[in-house]
Amino acid sequence: MRYRFYTTSKKAWDGMFKAISEATESIYLEMYIFLDDTKITHDFLGMLKSKALSGVEVVIIADAYGSRELKSTAIAELKASGIEFIFFSHWLRHTHRKFLIIDHKIAFLGGVNIEEKIRNWRDLQIRLKGKIVKPILKSFAYAYKMSGGKKISILQYNDYSFTKILKSWLLDNWSNTQHSYYLNNYYRTKIIEAQKSIQLVTPYLLPPRWLLALLDNAVRRGVLVEIIMPQVTDIFALNKINYLNACRVSDFGVKCYFMPVMTHAKLMLVDDEEGVIGSQNLDVLSFGLNMEAGIFFRQKDIINSLRHLINKWKNGAILFLPKDQKIFWWDHFLISIFKLFYPIF
Repeated sequence: MRYRFYTTSKKAWDGMFKAISEATESIYLEMYIFLDDTKITHDFLGMLKSKALSGVEVVIIADAYGSRELKSTAIAELKASGIEFIFFSHWLRHTHRKFLIIDHKIAFLGGVNIEEKIRNWRDLQIRLKGKIVKPILKSFAYAYKMSGGKKISILQYNDYSFTKILKSWLLDNWSNTQHSYYLNNYYRTKIIEAQKSIQLVTPYLLPPRWLLALLDNAVRRGVLVEIIMPQVTDIFALNKINYLNACRVSDFGVKCYFMPVMTHAKLMLVDDEEGVIGSQNLDVLSFGLNMEAGIFFRQKDIINSLRHLINKWKNGAILFLPKDQKIFWWDHFLISIFKLFYPIF
């Protein structure tokens, strides 16, 4: 398996845009946020329309909520060029995944959306080539089916069966996912089995209660647990929630690091032996309602790359020291309000 990491949105866009431009057969895109405001440097809509007009099969699945600001005129232009454009769910369950599959041979996945405001964010996206693309294609085909897609040429990939599991494999949380490769189960199992260290990177720290309990138990048995998150996020209300939850997990021994820049990466590394990256945040939506996908790795070269990346981010971050922080009465009041909506509090 060949791979490449991208650590900012702009770098990921560069790789994705180049791959789209070189597509000769098919382009499948599944995106939580897909907008047309990046065209100054990365005119994704223009490139996709051009490829469709040249005869390349182009299918886009965009989340109805995340991509709600995409203009109807832009959608009409995409469809007029021959692109199949589908919105995923207008209701509570959303696809939070970020997939790009080129010619059934190359795949991108991670945390990177297509929206101008994220251009300079730190993030984590991976480009993959090899057998690992097949389970990603199968997962995309299932999303296509769930969205109402009718092309047999795509739906047939949902019937893929795999007799051999590779050192890297896709994790998702579709209802038909095998138990071992169900994203939530994977996190539970790996945190329970951790012996030395658990390192997590997330933009938003709003974990479900079961995840908090597992991290608490890991610390109690001597496992080093570290969480890296941005000091200031793109969602004002979540800045306070990140802070309050950092206070709470620090109380039972988790080390939290605050990044000075917006960091949207989603990553877990366990015992320096296995890692997973994808679209999942450490929040109740990613582990409850949203459709997510990640990919786990055991290859030493990939693990080394992830370890070096985490160390680099830690070196540029500020260690959160709860003894230097103070939770005021109004913070306790906020927690009581949050309890009405988020049972983890």
